[in-house]
This record gives sequence, structure tokens and C-alpha cells, in this order.
Amino acid sequence: MTVEPRSAAAEPRRADAESRLAGGDAESRLAGTDAESRLVVGGAEVARYVVRPDLDPRHGPRPYLHPVRTRAGTPVTDALPADHVWHLGASLAVQDVDGVNLWGGRTYVRGTGYTWRDDHGVIAHTGWRDRAADRLNHDLEWRDRHGRVLLREHRRITATPAGEDAWWLDLSATLTSATGADVHLGSPATNGRPGGAGYGGFFWRAVADGEPLVRTADAEGEEAVNGSAAPWLALSATAPGGGAYTLVFTGLGTGDRWFVRTAMYPGVCVAYAFDSPAVVAAGQPRHNRHRVLVADGHLDPADITARLDAAVIR
Repeated sequence: MTVEPRSAAAEPRRADAESRLAGGDAESRLAGTDAESRLVVGGAEVARYVVRPDLDPRHGPRPYLHPVRTRAGTPVTDALPADHVWHLGASLAVQDVDGVNLWGGRTYVRGTGYTWRDDHGVIAHTGWRDRAADRLNHDLEWRDRHGRVLLREHRRITATPAGEDAWWLDLSATLTSATGADVHLGSPATNGRPGGAGYGGFFWRAVADGEPLVRTADAEGEEAVNGSAAPWLALSATAPGGGAYTLVFTGLGTGDRWFVRTAMYPGVCVAYAFDSPAVVAAGQPRHNRHRVLVADGHLDPADITARLDAAVIR
């Protein structure tokens, strides 16, 4: 197991947070351990958050949510699948961060194609700010293979009920350059791969028995929605073993696009660099907020619209 270096500045925050958690209140105990935490809605566990995964560096080690479940218990994420082992439930990951692969797998090289390179970094948890059954609030560092910090991140994840058959996962992340210079975010598409492979950002590897249905308010199907900038995108599927579910994604930022796959595998990504590189400018934090409605059943567009209209965004 690789021992990750820790930021000295983060240690006091981590120690303070762990001191508070040691108090033994019920909410903190429900939140789990430092290695794995839980999110609970209405007394039922709806997600586990793997904070310190013990993974091969080539698989893009990073905190991730898995399994995520509906309120009825249907699983809606996949992790370490055979086709793309570095797909880890729901997570933040970018393949090209100033030339460092923080996604996992092979790196797309212009003029060469996908190539195994010794360029993998790690997105590492450095300290808790707050942790309870319905919220996880912590700091992270995006590091290259030598431990040099490229980006610092503050991430907050919450789980709130949305009726008896659904709940909201809300993930907000603020990225700040740690190098004193602009940090560039790229994707296979920005590095020359054709076919709309502009992934990298908030990525959700779903699980499905057969090809799922993906739609926006005015388009349907992988080809129609991939690369779009619709306000919301829904994926409806049936989990292996049964259990119909729908995921409704919101939260595109300026310049973001939807990256979608359904035929090869079920996945949805808020892509930060779909067709052009993105920049985390020095001294100018990048704020992202991604909200996902996790619902039992196959929702139609009218039902999705009604639920979005009823949602309270804080």
C-alpha cells in the first residue's frame, strides 16, 4: 500500500476534526471511519464514501462514492469494472492536469493514441472539516506522482430526502491552484482523440442490465445528448437483478458539457474540458456544484421537471 504524504497545513484541521468526532455522538458514528464514511437518509444507508482507497497508482486513486443506492436499496453505481478498472463509482477525476493523469488508465497522446505512461498522480484526502450522517466536508490535494501538489480542493457532500422514493446527492468542490500559476485541465478530446471523448470532471459510472435510456428535456439517446449543455440530463436503467431507477444530473458550470456513454457502458460525466482545455487560474478558485436526484423507478420528462421545480436549492 502506498503511503501518501500529507500537507503539514492540513494536519491541524484533521486533528481538530477527529477530536470532535471522538466525542461519540450518534451522527459521527453513523458517518463511519476515516477510511470509509457513510451517507444516511431516513435511517437507511444510501451511499458509502471510500476516502482512502488502496489502489494501483494506474487506477487513479481518489475518494469515491460506492455503492450508491436508491431509497429502496437498488445499487446505481459500479466500481472497478473489468472494462475500465479505473471507473470508481461517482468521483471527481481529470485525465490531464498539467500533464498529470488523475483519471487512471492509459493517457491519450496526440498523434500516438492511448499509451501507458508513468504519469499517474493521486487525489488525496488531507483532513475533515465536518462529518455526519447526512454530510461529509473535507480537504483534498491533487498531486503528481512525486507528491507535488497541483491543486487544493475543498469538497462538501450532502444527502437530503426528496420524497419517499428519492434523495438528492449534492457535491460541491472548490479547486485552487497550488503551484502559483494557472493549472490546465484537459481530456482525450483536447489532446486529439476524435468522437466526443471529452470526459474528465464529475463522473458517474452507473450499473445497468442492458443499455439505459438517457435524455435531456429536448433530446434522447447517447449521440443526441453527448456534448450538449442542457440544464439537466437523466439516465434511466434497471440494475442487474432487478430494480428500476433514474438518475437526474444537474450542475454544468460555464463551459462544461455532458459526456455520456450508454452503448459501451453506462456513464455520465460533467465534463470540464469537453472540447477545449479548462483553466484553474492562479488566485481564482474554480467552484463546481453537482446535484444528482437518485430515484426509484423510471421517471418521465414531466415527472423530472416537476421534481426539479420542487427542489429547494440552498
